[in-house]
Amino acid sequence: MKPEVSAASAGAAIDSPTTDEPPSRALRPNLPQPDLYIEWDDPATIDAVEHALALVGEVIRLEANQDFPAKLLDYRPDFVFNVAEGLVGPSRESHVPAICEFLGVPYHASDPLTLGLCLHKGRAKDMLERYGVPTAPFRLARTVADARATRLPFPLFVKPAFEGSAKGVSSRSLCHNRGELTTQVEYLLATYREPVLIETYLPGQEFTVAILGNGEEARCLPIVSMCFDTLPRGAPPIYGYEAKWLWDTPSHPLDIFECPARIPESLAAAVREAALGAYHALDCRDWCRVDLRCDASGRPMVVELNPLPGILPDPRDNSCFPKAAAAAGMSYDELICTVADIAWRRISGGSLLAGVAS
Repeated sequence: MKPEVSAASAGAAIDSPTTDEPPSRALRPNLPQPDLYIEWDDPATIDAVEHALALVGEVIRLEANQDFPAKLLDYRPDFVFNVAEGLVGPSRESHVPAICEFLGVPYHASDPLTLGLCLHKGRAKDMLERYGVPTAPFRLARTVADARATRLPFPLFVKPAFEGSAKGVSSRSLCHNRGELTTQVEYLLATYREPVLIETYLPGQEFTVAILGNGEEARCLPIVSMCFDTLPRGAPPIYGYEAKWLWDTPSHPLDIFECPARIPESLAAAVREAALGAYHALDCRDWCRVDLRCDASGRPMVVELNPLPGILPDPRDNSCFPKAAAAAGMSYDELICTVADIAWRRISGGSLLAGVAS
């Protein structure tokens, strides 16, 4: 029997792109940023989340546009299942939860401060260093002169400081000398109009860890590892925009992921320890995906945190959180309902799933 509690889903941020948006993830040079909309969930994902949440309550779709505050007041849901990425600014992922807090409406996932810190890669790494979580040495470049003045040893890796979903990350992000560094930093500064993160390149294995839960109950799902030998010949071992959105398609999937990762238990334990350390250092809630990569000595280093993780429902899309959940024996619906239940337990002390099971 369904519990009386209801869950409202706040959809992809701002107004969706117009109908001329191509069905592919191809870069669009006619936009201010060629990958401007890539973070937004597509209709299939929104439909899949709604379908799953309908198993535990009534679902009301609220789009995260300028009408969101008024509609939130009108509907007054028991809580908001937030998947809104936002569009503009380093605090864009904080907009929906901040509005919810202002209006006194509970919501799932991390709070505005954590979302803002995690999206700002420099601030997130500051926090990781503060709490002793391993992460690569870095600098923030606000000008090309900052890049020229960087004293970190090459090779270096560069990407926009306030982006996700591999925006601005490409084979050119790996810089072997000062010329490549300044050229790429200049391009990123001009294209994204935000600081650029410059960090020591990590040449080892790459992993991503899906985490569920809160406090001492937070747990890691099976580790996902990257197999870069499946990339096109000559491509650097980077899971950037090309690998994530252009080379890996449902019709021609890259066999790039291994889950559970076949690695020694000592390495797996170190990966989980670093991932959970990052999760707690940034005060993440309910769920998060943590990306890691090993340094030259094989030590796992946290690359970034994704407290609003990608959750594409089609297994052919190689979305890491659903892939890890599947390896743990969870269907897509079970994953979404479990996350909603984790959030509702934190909010109310009750369970969404208990009523369904009965």
